[in-house]
Amino acid sequence: MDIKSIVEKNDTLVGRIFDLSLQSLILISIVTLSIETLPNLKQSTLKLLHITKVIIVSIFTLEYLLRLYVADKKLSYIFSFYGLIDLIAIIPFYISAGVDLRSLRVFRLFRLAQSFKLIRYSKAMRRFTQAFMMAKEEFILFGILAIMPAKKTPALVINHSRSL
Repeated sequence: MDIKSIVEKNDTLVGRIFDLSLQSLILISIVTLSIETLPNLKQSTLKLLHITKVIIVSIFTLEYLLRLYVADKKLSYIFSFYGLIDLIAIIPFYISAGVDLRSLRVFRLFRLAQSFKLIRYSKAMRRFTQAFMMAKEEFILFGILAIMPAKKTPALVINHSRSL
């Protein structure tokens, strides 16, 4: 049994254990993220949550690197839906390691991307992903148009002074 079949398929016992382990870590990650938002946590609880986060992100990083290693087309994996979700799930941890980003709530949203990793294990979500991929050009065009600033037209200036 090779690494590729373990990482990419779940039709073997080891592949199912690999998938179930990752799903469990995703759930634990979501729970720890939720607990972190509670006010007045003890320092020991915060330390335990941080250690848990470091371990989970390390495992997710290893998973990402394994998936990249076994991918037939490396760039295709990196820019695939699942590759981007996997990357977005770990990037905030590494960015926040060098900079204090607690005030930027957007990074909490990126950390929630770990929950999107569950998509890989849901048949319904795989179908949704396929539908999304079929309409991705339309979504990209809509996104570009949505973020473009509206063209401001100069206000009509009316001269109220009277000529006598």
